[in-house]
Amino acid sequence: MRFLYVYFMNEATERVFAAAPKHAAYWKALALPHYLGGPFSDRSGGLITFETDSDAEAERLVANDPFLQQGLLERHWVKRWMLD
Repeated sequence: MRFLYVYFMNEATERVFAAAPKHAAYWKALALPHYLGGPFSDRSGGLITFETDSDAEAERLVANDPFLQQGLLERHWVKRWMLD
């Protein structure tokens, strides 16, 4: 199953910059199939796509994101993406 994780940052700019390397390392270390991700050009948030076996596993992976754990997100969504 393919998932999208869309997130928007709050205004804690210095904390966001400090946490960004941990966020990127976390997602890369998971070595998920078809992982692709990065920030929006205005740095207001980002998008990650990845594959995993279940909705529950996708939610668990996102819950462990350093950005989310450190309270740096204003809002986020995890959605299963139905590709043809």
